Amino acid sequence: MAENVGGVVSYEDPSAEVLTEAAAVFGLLASSARLHIMWALSQGESDVTHLADRVGGALPAVSQHLAKLKLAGLVRSRREGRRQVYYVDDPDIVTVVRVMVGQLTARSHQTTAPVRRLHGTGA
Repeated sequence: MAENVGGVVSYEDPSAEVLTEAAAVFGLLASSARLHIMWALSQGESDVTHLADRVGGALPAVSQHLAKLKLAGLVRSRREGRRQVYYVDDPDIVTVVRVMVGQLTARSHQTTAPVRRLHGTGA
């Protein structure tokens, strides 16, 4: 809960349980494959086959990642005929993934040119 003290917003420390749960979620997202899947699903729902094609992963591996993300409550699924369609229905998770990946993408564009120059000079 936020408290305004002298014009400065101060937040109460989260409980140990909340921090443990947050660490577990961030741990799941620490896998580049799962983060790529979450990025793809933040753009819209998809079935396993299309996700595997999009993220460049093997179908069984993508299925396993989706199972872990589903167990953690980060993604959901529904059946459409013979297909299982996956989606993220938590707008906060979508925001976290989009902001994190978007910021890092912007940083990589800003630092790409100087890094290339350093590599080109033999430094």
